[in-house]
Amino acid sequence: MRDIQEIGRKIRQTARLMIGIPDYQAYAAHMRKAHPEAVVMTEAEFVRDRQDRRYGSGGKGQVCRCC
Repeated sequence: MRDIQEIGRKIRQTARLMIGIPDYQAYAAHMRKAHPEAVVMTEAEFVRDRQDRRYGSGGKGQVCRCC
């Protein structure tokens, strides 16, 4: 049963990444493990950061685009 749940989790994660929904849980786990001294962004901060990285915010040195 655990294998089926893990497969389902991986499928959901892949589908989200394919349509551009970032995986906050994976980010937070990575940060706690690999960078314990760093501050972990909140989920809202994380989503905003990923949107800015993907689409650009139009700020200095950034391109404002949709694709």
